[in-house]
Amino acid sequence: MDARCRSTKPTTTTKVKAKSTTIDGNSTKASDALVLPLYFTNAVFFTLFFSVVYYLLSRWREKIRNSIPLHFVTPSEIVALIALVASFVYLIGFFGIDFVQSLFLRPSTEVWTSVDDDERSIVKDDSQKVPCGAALDCSVPSQVSPTVVSVLKSVDPLPVSIKLNEEDEEIVKSVVVGTTPSYSLESKLGDCARAAAIRREALQRITGKSLYGLPLDGFDYDSILGQCCEMPVGYVQIPVGIAGPLLLDGREFSVPMATTEGCLVASTNRGCKAIHLSGGANSILLRDGMTRAPVVRFATAKRAAQLKMFLEEPENFETLALVFNKSSRFGRLQNIKCAIAGKNLYMRFSCSTGDAMGMNMVSKGNVLDFLQEDFPDMDVIGISGNFCSDKKPAAVNWIEGRGKSVVCEAIIKGDVVRKVLKTTVDALVELNMLKNLVGSAMAGALGGFNAHASNIVTAIYIATGQDPAQNVESSHCITMMEAVNDGKDLHVSVTMPSIEVGTVGGGTQLASQSACLNLLGVKGANRDAPGSNARLLATIVAGSVLAGELSLMSALAAGQLVKSHMKYNRSIRDIATVSSS
Repeated sequence: MDARCRSTKPTTTTKVKAKSTTIDGNSTKASDALVLPLYFTNAVFFTLFFSVVYYLLSRWREKIRNSIPLHFVTPSEIVALIALVASFVYLIGFFGIDFVQSLFLRPSTEVWTSVDDDERSIVKDDSQKVPCGAALDCSVPSQVSPTVVSVLKSVDPLPVSIKLNEEDEEIVKSVVVGTTPSYSLESKLGDCARAAAIRREALQRITGKSLYGLPLDGFDYDSILGQCCEMPVGYVQIPVGIAGPLLLDGREFSVPMATTEGCLVASTNRGCKAIHLSGGANSILLRDGMTRAPVVRFATAKRAAQLKMFLEEPENFETLALVFNKSSRFGRLQNIKCAIAGKNLYMRFSCSTGDAMGMNMVSKGNVLDFLQEDFPDMDVIGISGNFCSDKKPAAVNWIEGRGKSVVCEAIIKGDVVRKVLKTTVDALVELNMLKNLVGSAMAGALGGFNAHASNIVTAIYIATGQDPAQNVESSHCITMMEAVNDGKDLHVSVTMPSIEVGTVGGGTQLASQSACLNLLGVKGANRDAPGSNARLLATIVAGSVLAGELSLMSALAAGQLVKSHMKYNRSIRDIATVSSS
């Protein structure tokens, strides 16, 4: 469904032009009848008004002192009264009427709509300069001056109506007045794309704000129904760049990164080059287990402690694992760790989840129902008690790990450090100690002993359909650098204890994200070795972080950071031109 500008209504627009001043300034104004310049005429009437007021007040004061009746007036006083009335009428007519009309005589909604339509018809079409993802027909008439277009462009774009049939128009109106809930459009219409278009148009009418520039067409809205996004009105375009090839564990990977931060992909790409020229990087997967920690409450702390001891007893684990594993084909319980706060017990279940990120898989485990048979006084407060811990910086993730725990390392040759990274081994080692280790400690960092791991993690997560909010714990990373081989070469490593990724479920099944996963060779589930695709993706994330850390630290050591950002992270377009185009 194409988004087009609304057609101008000639009859209504004519009425508006007769009542108000048009934007091109060709209509007749009241000031055009004045012989003298407007500013001079205003000054004359201001002076006349206050002069005659002062004269009349002086005359009336003399009459009161001499006991002369006020209604006896001289010819000069008559002239002064006439001048007072005339100047007062002029001043009220010039300054007061427009103000009164703006408060009490505002045009109706239809009139404003006509004005919007008329102005929209002369807005310059900039689709060749700014991709908007929608077919917009807003060409500029040749007779409109560039100045007028510049003025119109400086204000908020007018809402662009979508071409709707009569039935859809009625639905839009019912959404606007609240008769039809916006969230129910998909189920009532049975057409997700149509529902998104109707919701978008209703939103523009309700808010009076334009969604111009937010694409609507070209997206499969059926693919997100019930799992990715509710009440869609369009989609946001994020550019995807490629860093690499990243030589990791003897294989080359072209790493997709979705970002709007200039210099990020270029910097990571330089790190990949340095790693490749030095023989590649190696990764080690230390742990693979997603966690969920429900919180339960008892009447006493003693009862909470009894359940804790029951759960941590090795003899009971096999029974608990049997119950838990029945809830999923791929979920396998690994361990349970508990913490007590008064009479409240937090149970941190950890399990393998195949190629899925797996948090829902852990949540639906029915161990709580089984435990309630032996502990009927147990009150389940919440399926998640934040001891997991999800989407929050937490020491438990930093120490125990969550998702995939990965270490990635490489030895960068001294020649590569000098020629590609433009710095020295000693400078990198010293900077890493003072910045990533000591500086982070001074800041009280929790899992943030790195330069910018979050940058790379987030860019890859968005490109591959991961949950961007899990960047919080997934970016826990400590970067280590050490001189080796008699100080000639550099050993660099990143240790990331909680990388939370999956290759099935959620946003991974969307077309764009699925293509990025396919580029890495980890699309979907691995039927031969369940979980291997997700584990490989985690190592790729760690390897990319290693490249990003190496490049940024080198830029800092060589004093190139500001120069590179000024080159790659600043728009080359003239800001004045952009604002008026």
